[in-house]
Amino acid sequence: MSTNVLRTTGGASRSSEAESGGGWWVVRNERAVRIQTKAVTTAELLADREAVREAAASAESGTPVADLVALPPVTTPCRVVAQMVNYRSHAKDSGFTGDIPPTFFRKASGSVSGPHDKIIRPAHVKFLDYEVELGLVMGATLPVGTVVEEQDLPRYVAGLVLTNDVSARDVQLTKTQFYESKSYPTFTPTGPYLTLLEPGDFAHLLNLRLRLSINGVSRQDRTLADMIVRPAQALTLLARFQTLDSGDLLLTGTPGGTALKAPPKAAEKIAALLPPALKWKAFFKGQAKNPKYLRSGDLITATIATPDGHIDLGEQRTPVTDTP
Repeated sequence: MSTNVLRTTGGASRSSEAESGGGWWVVRNERAVRIQTKAVTTAELLADREAVREAAASAESGTPVADLVALPPVTTPCRVVAQMVNYRSHAKDSGFTGDIPPTFFRKASGSVSGPHDKIIRPAHVKFLDYEVELGLVMGATLPVGTVVEEQDLPRYVAGLVLTNDVSARDVQLTKTQFYESKSYPTFTPTGPYLTLLEPGDFAHLLNLRLRLSINGVSRQDRTLADMIVRPAQALTLLARFQTLDSGDLLLTGTPGGTALKAPPKAAEKIAALLPPALKWKAFFKGQAKNPKYLRSGDLITATIATPDGHIDLGEQRTPVTDTP
């Protein structure tokens, strides 16, 4: 059975009656038991799994989870790698037809933020988008040249996290620049939980359901069955050129339902005849009428879980605000 781990900030908890202290906790229903570990980083925690097991089996009553202030359970610096267009529904929204070559890009780990932190839109960004994604947290080094079969996943993947690959579309499209457009501070909300998996849990991955809503209105809702390149194959492809280490993070793509959609085919053909500056001016003029892009005051709610609750990565609630 999977184990949910929470990382918290130091100092006073939400409750005036307790001091939480920074650290790691095992979550059991609505309460959390502190893990007795010296681990500071995610990689160090993963190397101390015995301490996690002891906390999970503890008879302590624990502390109410609601009294704790969650930090991202993936510590930085680390590698943050992401897959592009990896759900069939997203490919359709993006105007892709036929086979889609597997593509990876990097994000700055400085973009990782907490599960309830504000998402801050830079002043020059007008078209801010959301992408709920499943994150794989590595538990062992994946050397270049490794071939990962399905049965090998428990050897390399320690756990899962809920993430949101926030994207500045006007930067991404006009500059064809994924790294910048997705790497601003607060552009990778992560957590609340690091869900550590046992070998038998991997059989449930395709049942995971990704959901995201804005102000209570559903925008994204798909299971991993919609995924094109699944985790074992993704790690094999990535390992052709990239080493990953314990504590590194792989974002596995987002389903359909983002604010950005491909223009109709007729409009696309006309735009192809225009000079680049005019093409993008016309495109974003049309996008300005799209009410689905994020605005200051919006509240994003995201979850990833199996229907039976066997795996539940918790809930993110992240408000959107503009740069002061």
